[in-house]
Amino acid sequence: MESGPAIFAGMVFALFGGALLMWTVVRVRHGEPVAHGVNPVASATLASLASVIMLVLGTWCFTRV
Repeated sequence: MESGPAIFAGMVFALFGGALLMWTVVRVRHGEPVAHGVNPVASATLASLASVIMLVLGTWCFTRV
């Protein structure tokens, strides 16, 4: 019964982290800013770090099933 919330949370974290990482990579490859009005390197680094953290949290949730 407790595995349902862990699966849901893991999917949410994994989907968000994967989508954010993919979006960041596409923006950087096209030379477009990741966030407007912010240093391009800092915004790409912060977005990449956040997406990796979300993927790690998703993996952690899946290990709790």
